[in-house]
Amino acid sequence: MLPATDTDAQSPYALPALRRHYRQAANDEEASRRFHLLMRNYTGRDAVVLAYKAASEAIMAKHTGGVFDKLDRVKAASQQFDAAVALNPKHPEVRFLRFSIESNLPKFLGASKHLDEDRILLVQALLRHPKSGLDAEAFRIVRDFMLTHNHIGGQEADRLRQLPE
Repeated sequence: MLPATDTDAQSPYALPALRRHYRQAANDEEASRRFHLLMRNYTGRDAVVLAYKAASEAIMAKHTGGVFDKLDRVKAASQQFDAAVALNPKHPEVRFLRFSIESNLPKFLGASKHLDEDRILLVQALLRHPKSGLDAEAFRIVRDFMLTHNHIGGQEADRLRQLPE
């Protein structure tokens, strides 16, 4: 089992709260600004929380004016993802966050260099569930993202749909 995060349920950095912020931020500019403000203040060294911090930075690139400002945010997010992965390289939620961001970046940026390795790790983790290192909520989020965005197909997709949460 992978180490738990260093946050408790009452913390603003508890994973259920961060997951909710992340989903809201992906679709709403004001929510993304609130999420970024929250994450900007995080100074701890929890790999999963740092990955959410990186994701908040990347999401803000959508709402930043100017190409160079957008690129700066993507670069900052990439560096933060690198730090999160270095702290816990096998944690599927860290890899999922990086994968979900990189899979949505325009290809011409050349910033999506981890898609294959993250996809492989995610599929392996999902297929090991419930011994994947993901709790039930994270498992559902990752599985649904991978299936609905066609990152998994064929027999792997069929196997994932049959797994209990």
